[in-house]
Amino acid sequence: MSSNEWEKYTLGDIVDVKHGYAFKGEFFSDTPTNDILLSPGNFHIGGGFKSDKFKYYNGSYPKDYILKENDIIVTMTDLSKNGDTIGYSAKIPFEENKNFLHNQRLGLLIFKNSEFDKDFIYWLLRTNHYQLFIANSATGTTVRHTSPTRIKEYEFRAPDFYSQKIISSVLSSIENKIENNLQTNRTLEEIARAIFKDWFIYFNYPNADARIKQSEFGEIPSDWDILGIGEVCYVQNGYAFKSNDFKTEGEVGIIKIKNINGNVVDIENTDFVDYNVISKLDKKFKVESRALLIAMTGAQVGKVGLVPLSEKHLWLNQRVGMFKEKIAFGNLFMYLLLSSDTYQTNIQNSALGSAQPNISASAIESIRAIIPTAELIEQFGKIVNPMFEKILDNLAENETLKITRDSLLPKLMSGEIDVNSSNE
Repeated sequence: MSSNEWEKYTLGDIVDVKHGYAFKGEFFSDTPTNDILLSPGNFHIGGGFKSDKFKYYNGSYPKDYILKENDIIVTMTDLSKNGDTIGYSAKIPFEENKNFLHNQRLGLLIFKNSEFDKDFIYWLLRTNHYQLFIANSATGTTVRHTSPTRIKEYEFRAPDFYSQKIISSVLSSIENKIENNLQTNRTLEEIARAIFKDWFIYFNYPNADARIKQSEFGEIPSDWDILGIGEVCYVQNGYAFKSNDFKTEGEVGIIKIKNINGNVVDIENTDFVDYNVISKLDKKFKVESRALLIAMTGAQVGKVGLVPLSEKHLWLNQRVGMFKEKIAFGNLFMYLLLSSDTYQTNIQNSALGSAQPNISASAIESIRAIIPTAELIEQFGKIVNPMFEKILDNLAENETLKITRDSLLPKLMSGEIDVNSSNE
């Protein structure tokens, strides 16, 4: 069935869009509670739920603003220059003993037409065609806004209910595989962190005095010492690429601070340069799979991330640091150390500059910790390394799955791929 034969609708024929509640800022909290306050920051670019950087709420509110599993929400406000998340959809996941709260900057889809598959609409709201319609009509400059009325004005064509189900099931199966891989990764990392804490309990206390450690946990082993973390790894600065070298497409990806997110380095959404720009650069700026990177300036200062397995040509931009091991498995040791809440706070407190926090490679290397022997770090690394290899494998598979999903999405939604003929 050609898309020209599909029926024409507006979103307003299918759904209403409910505004969220104006939760009181005085009760916002970074400390975890049972109530998670959602925001546009919980949407990936391109749509989909982003389960990090949660904000919490510690006050009373109307209970009809608690979202349910599989509810579909859309962003109605966007702080980015390009408005590249506004209007996109996300689906509420299950989180045991947690409430997801419907904040005022989000819209909740209320379905009023049972002839439509809800997941088909969810995927429709993740297409570029729809998002451009919303972004191009958004109001505001610094902060972009859309409205339920504008969202409901979007026109589209849709096949029969059976074909909608096939389309949404194909896309959702890919999405579910991505989420399963992420859940596996979260579990593996939790195990690795538990082992780390069991072996190196002292690392919860940066810059600690050895005498304090003695009184709390017993005497530190005689062959351990309080040293700068540069004894385990040194930090390689990135290269100062020129702004006019950057392109939106290409084969040589440049890793910037924006690419460090959620303890992972995003190697897909990079800026690019031509080969001639890097042809004469020192290879020390080349980013390999498994590398550990750290943001050295701005709001993300101190954030670390591992580079997924890839054959991409990746190079390091200025103000991003890359750890270089001095001892075996030093990067895994350093990743678990520096991504802990305690050391994240320690790095941020060490950053200089009020308007724009900065930290140098030497300052990172000077951060003190209780360092065990190289032999013990290597023993630890041999235990957790298979876990991180699986994590990196899953991240690489997810990148392939995302490319497949993003390629299929517009073709399925436009009828370019006829799902009925493929199933005859």
